Amino acid sequence: MQNVIDHVTIGAASLDQGVAFLRAGFGVEIPRGGKHPDMGTYNCVARTVPGEFLEVIAIDPDAPPPAGPRWFGLDVQARRDQLARQPAPVGWVVRTSDIRAVQAASPVELGPARSMSRGVLSWQLTVPRSGLSALDGLVPSFIQWDGEPHPSYNMAPSGLQLEMVILRHPRPDDVLRCLVALSIERLARVESSDAPSLAFIFRLPDGRTCQVS
Repeated sequence: MQNVIDHVTIGAASLDQGVAFLRAGFGVEIPRGGKHPDMGTYNCVARTVPGEFLEVIAIDPDAPPPAGPRWFGLDVQARRDQLARQPAPVGWVVRTSDIRAVQAASPVELGPARSMSRGVLSWQLTVPRSGLSALDGLVPSFIQWDGEPHPSYNMAPSGLQLEMVILRHPRPDDVLRCLVALSIERLARVESSDAPSLAFIFRLPDGRTCQVS
């Protein structure tokens, strides 16, 4: 069962805000991606390395409200307040070759695997019913793409390389046990913290590293 990082997601109050944040902080440009009608969101995407990408996501102001909660906790008021101040990591997504097996092995609720599509792309993705993943949003979503090649191969390069996903939580042992059960403990570093938070470390084009948290 293939379990690797597929993409990491930075939330923003608007796509313009998210793009400007990455441009000012890291000197990279993230092109527009597409819309998610079922979720009332839209995104910008760029490749980090082949088979992996960076997503900036925001609520689409032109879309009607979705039938249920938006993913990545974008309807949670505390998250909206956070993103109004500054873009921040809101989730990470792991690619698997057997999404049903992942759901069966998970010690926490991942949510149903929803079939989605955009243009020629189609996939299944676990979406928590509450809109926020388990353990205060630190458990990743799982995606299984239909067919090849991976969409990152058709994306512009971001110039960023993902070095590390960091999961901070008051109960780090609970987080680590969940990762082990899902066979993804190698994909993220777990740290103890007073409050839950997610962070990404990227390597910049000039060789420096930076943290987005």
